[in-house]
Amino acid sequence: MSQSIQIPNHIAIIMDGNGRWAKKQGQDRTFGHQNGVEAVREAIKGCREKGVKFLTLYAFSSENWNRPKDEVDFLMGLLVEAIKNETPELLKNGIKLESIGDISQLPNESYKSLLEAKEATAHNTELTLILALNYGGQNEIIQAANALIEDSKNGNLPYFPIDNKLFESKLYTAAFPNPDMLIRTSMELRISNFLLFQLAYSEFFFLDIFWPEFTRKHLFDCIEKFQNRERRYGKTSEQI
Repeated sequence: MSQSIQIPNHIAIIMDGNGRWAKKQGQDRTFGHQNGVEAVREAIKGCREKGVKFLTLYAFSSENWNRPKDEVDFLMGLLVEAIKNETPELLKNGIKLESIGDISQLPNESYKSLLEAKEATAHNTELTLILALNYGGQNEIIQAANALIEDSKNGNLPYFPIDNKLFESKLYTAAFPNPDMLIRTSMELRISNFLLFQLAYSEFFFLDIFWPEFTRKHLFDCIEKFQNRERRYGKTSEQI
């Protein structure tokens, strides 16, 4: 199969704009977060339909703890509710749930629900859904560097000098391929501390819609554009 018609193996999405969408509706920010759950379903269904194998969703950043406490509490409660409600569908559709980030800092009920869903879906192979929770790209890189330093101190560093493969083995995403494409909603043109190392050669798509407005059609449009891009990885067109 030629490069131009390949389906991306891994899609990452920054789900942005819930609060601003809710404000346009004259509603509280929590209304936007509630309606964003349906957009998550659309993304998952679209990825399964197209044969995408990995989908990473930026659900809660390490900086999001700085938001008003009532909004953070609502998001943590919504996480528990969504996991419990969606686990039967994940099981039915062969979807494996994973996470990246320091989930040990989540509230106990959120942490417990996440672990239970991950365990229940561990043997599914149709699609791996990865939730980035209490995740920050800079923190991830720093903790990977510190892990390598500890390995060196303990005599467990397998080889030196450190290369990409060894460094990637210490990242939260060690078990997953790097994203082929990144989608961000809400008209913002930045990656907001998301997968800083892993997005080095990803194709970026910035959409002028808010996350609750996201549908499978938006996903399919991005995939079609992805298929028409030439991914050279530093080479010339003639070398591809």
